[in-house]
Amino acid sequence: MVSRRLNPAPLVKGLLVVGGKGRRVGDIVSGFRVSTVLSDSYSGQETMNLQSISYLMVCGLILVFAEDIEDSEFHDEESPHSNQIAYRPPKPTGDVYFMASFDTDGLEGWVRSEAKKVDTNESKYNGIWAVEESYDQKVPGNKGLVLKSQAKHHAIAAYFQTPFHFKDLPLIVQYEVHFQNEIECGGAYLKLLSEDDQLDLRKFFDKTPYTIMFGPDKCGQDYKLHFIFRHRDPVTGAYEEKHSRKPEVDLQSYFTDKRPHLYTLIVRPDNSFEILIDENSVSRGSLLHDVTPPVNPPKEIDDPNHQKPEDWDDRRQIPDPDSVKPHDWDEDAPPYIPDSTVMKPDNWLDEEPEYIPDPKSIKPPDWDLNMDGEWEEPKIPNPKCKTAGCGTWKPPMIPNPAYKGKWKVPMIDNPKYKGVWKPRKILNPNYFENTKPFRMTSIAAVGLELWSLTPNIMFDNFIISSDERVVKQWAKDTWARTKAIYDADGPGLIMQLFLAADKRPWLWGVYVFTVALPVILFISFYWPNKRFGPPDDYYYKKTDDVQINDEEKITTEAQPQESDLHDQQGNAAKSNDRMKGSILLKTKDDLETSLQAQGGSGEPDPGQVSEEAVRYRKTMPK
Repeated sequence: MVSRRLNPAPLVKGLLVVGGKGRRVGDIVSGFRVSTVLSDSYSGQETMNLQSISYLMVCGLILVFAEDIEDSEFHDEESPHSNQIAYRPPKPTGDVYFMASFDTDGLEGWVRSEAKKVDTNESKYNGIWAVEESYDQKVPGNKGLVLKSQAKHHAIAAYFQTPFHFKDLPLIVQYEVHFQNEIECGGAYLKLLSEDDQLDLRKFFDKTPYTIMFGPDKCGQDYKLHFIFRHRDPVTGAYEEKHSRKPEVDLQSYFTDKRPHLYTLIVRPDNSFEILIDENSVSRGSLLHDVTPPVNPPKEIDDPNHQKPEDWDDRRQIPDPDSVKPHDWDEDAPPYIPDSTVMKPDNWLDEEPEYIPDPKSIKPPDWDLNMDGEWEEPKIPNPKCKTAGCGTWKPPMIPNPAYKGKWKVPMIDNPKYKGVWKPRKILNPNYFENTKPFRMTSIAAVGLELWSLTPNIMFDNFIISSDERVVKQWAKDTWARTKAIYDADGPGLIMQLFLAADKRPWLWGVYVFTVALPVILFISFYWPNKRFGPPDDYYYKKTDDVQINDEEKITTEAQPQESDLHDQQGNAAKSNDRMKGSILLKTKDDLETSLQAQGGSGEPDPGQVSEEAVRYRKTMPK
C-alpha cells in the first residue's frame, strides 16, 4: 500500500534498498560519516552541533526520496503494472451488524422505495440506482452503488443483520463516497433508521423515523459534514434533532478532487463522538455539550404570564422637550443648486441631439416584425457634439450653502429610565436531566434518501460494527488499497506542496523559512569564523592622506607599557626592538632618497616617517 504520509517504515527501507534510489540515500549517509570525521577537529560542543545539523539535513533529504522509494517498491511487489493491484472482494474479520461491498452480491438485500407522492399515485422516488465500476476504472472489479439520475429523488434501504441497541458498546459507521463529477448541489449522507415493528423499507421516505443521520452534503459554496441524532424528550415524548458543530477543516477538496473518500462516525457509551475522513479525525466532542440545541433544557425559563408594567420606561434617551427649531432653519432648501458663475459656451449646439442613428447599421434580413417587434437603428454619439456639446444646456450643480437638511430634536438622557425590563424566571415545567444521551433509539436499517443535481455519486463498502479493530481492518482491505492506486497515479510530494501553496499562498513563507533555516545553521556551525564584509586587517591602498591614528598607533607600539615589559623575556624584547628599529631606518632611508630625487632638502619630517612606517608595516607578510 502506498501512503502519502511519510512514516518511519519507508525511511528505514530506503536505507536498506540496494541499487536505484537506494544508492542515493546510501551516498547521503556516507557523506554524513565523512562530515562527522571532519568535525573531530572542533571542540566537543561544536562537534555535537555539527552532528545535529548533519542529522537534520540527512533526514530532510531522505524524506524527499522516501516517497519515490516507497512507490517503486509498491510497483515491484504488488503488481507488474504501474498503477493496478489485484482486487479482492472484502470480508469482515469479526461480527458486524451490517456490511455491503456490492462486488459479488450486487443489490441483494437492498430495497428500492415505492413511496408515493402525497395525494397522488405517482412514485415519489423515480431516480435510478445501479451497481457498476467507477468511470475511471482504476480498480477493475471494484463495484459500488451509483446514484445515476440528475435532479431526481432517490431512496433505497437495507435491513441490518441484527438491530443495534445503544447500551454498553460503541457504534461505528463507515462507508465510502466518490463524487465522480464535481458535485454542484446534493447530498451523500445516510440515515440509520429507528427500530420499529412497522418499519417497511418499501415505504421508506423522507419522514421515516431515523436515529442518526451522517455524511457529506453540499449546495453552492456551503460544504457540510452532517452528524445529527434524534433525541426523545422523556417529559413530552417528542423527538428533537441535535446537530453537531461544523468540522474546523476545509471540506472543499473532498467534494472536488474526484477521488473516493472514507467517512467514519464513532459514538461511544461515554457520550463522546468522533468524525473521521480518510482515517483522519476532523471533529470530536460530547453529546452533552457539543450539539445544538443542547440535550438538556434550562432549569429556569421566563415567566410567560409576567407582563411589563405600563409605567416602566426603558428608553435610555428621549428627545429634548425644551429644544425648538431655529427660525432660520430651511428644511426645504435643496442640497445642490446651479452654479451661476458658469455661462453656456458660445458654440453650444442646442438643436443637435446627443445621439444619432448609426448610418452603418442595416436591418437584419431575418428580422421578424411579429417575433422581434419594430426594428430600431442603434444609436451612436453625435460627432458634432465633440467640440462643445449638444442638446439642452444646463449649468453644473454645486453644494447649496443654505442647505441644512431635516431638523431633528436633540436627544437627552431620560430622567425616568429604569433599565431594560426582563420577565421574572420560573422553574421549567418541562425540565429534565439526561446524563446518558448515548442511549438512543435502537436502529435496524440503513437508508439513502437523496436528491442531487449532479449524477453518478458512488457509494461503497458500508460497514456498521461495535469493534474498532474490525472496522479498521475493513478499511485496510478496501479503501486503503483503492487509495494506493489513486496515490500512485497522483502528483508526488513536491507537486502536492506546490498545489497546496496555490490554495494557501502563505505556505510559500513556510517553505522558504523551512529551507533557509537549515542552510543558515549549516554555514554558521561549519564556518563559525566566516564573516561578511571587510576583515579586520583590510589593506587600504597607499596614499598621501593621513589614515586613522597612524602616528599614535606606531608610537604606542614602539613604546609598550612598563608592566608589559616585565612580563616579556629579555631576548624577545631586544629582538622586537631591533626589528622595529630596522623598519624605521629603512623607511627613513627610502624617504630621503625620494626627497633628494625630487630636489628636496633630504631631511624627512618625523611625522611622515611614522606614517610611512605604519603603511610599510601593514604591507609586510605575517
